[in-house]
Amino acid sequence: MSHSTHVAEVITARMPEDQAGVRVVRRHHLLVRCSHWLTVPILLGLILSGVSIYWASPVYHHKPDLQTGSSDPLADVGIWICAHVPGLHHYSSPPDWLYNHTSLGPGMLAVALRLHWLCAYLFMLNGLVFVIGSAMGGGWRSLLPRLTDLRDSARMFWYYIGVPVAKLTRRSWMHPPFDTKYNALQRVAYFSVPVAGLLSVFTGWAIHKPMQLYWLAAIFGGYDKARIWHFRLMWVFILFVVPHVILVLADGWDTLRSMIVGWSTKAGRSEDSLQ
Repeated sequence: MSHSTHVAEVITARMPEDQAGVRVVRRHHLLVRCSHWLTVPILLGLILSGVSIYWASPVYHHKPDLQTGSSDPLADVGIWICAHVPGLHHYSSPPDWLYNHTSLGPGMLAVALRLHWLCAYLFMLNGLVFVIGSAMGGGWRSLLPRLTDLRDSARMFWYYIGVPVAKLTRRSWMHPPFDTKYNALQRVAYFSVPVAGLLSVFTGWAIHKPMQLYWLAAIFGGYDKARIWHFRLMWVFILFVVPHVILVLADGWDTLRSMIVGWSTKAGRSEDSLQ
């Protein structure tokens, strides 16, 4: 008996029976679920250490401010916060405020580099687990973009924008119909994250070994531009995670449960399968 068949039987055994016209379907493969939840602490470690690494050598600079002497945009944010937020006027080092609250802190380069590479190796290993789980369960099919995704994504975006207004005004707000596992906006987002992860790995190695992997650094425009791309990709993950969490919570317990136990009680669609 293959491992995938065994997992399928275990999950099936733990799924409740269909009842009252509600179809219970298997949604996410065990390896996909494990990699999904492991991504959370790994990504947090990468960001916290990455911002500390950025402090040592910012990739973005501007002309020194005449009043503060700062040339780092992130330091500018800290200076502004300390100047305008009540209770922070006497903060000891305003340029470091953002680094102190979103990273390991300034002056922690050696520790940050060690933690960053530990998390980077775990990130690559976790990505491999996700790929294997997607292949075993067939989940990769649901992530493939469609020709109609651009149009349908715009409709879904407009729907999500209108949901808060509809709830406040107690108006009905029709959900755009779709017959696949993910709607178009979800599919675009979920497809872009593995791509961003792969690019993060490539740019990370280009930064880490710019001489040995000079050809890889050259693809991204050289060492300095590879660092810029690496920093931008961090924001891709951040901008994905925040709305992702909000929308999952808004969608209800069934969506969250499917990523914990692997099954869902929502109406089945053509692509519902073990993933």
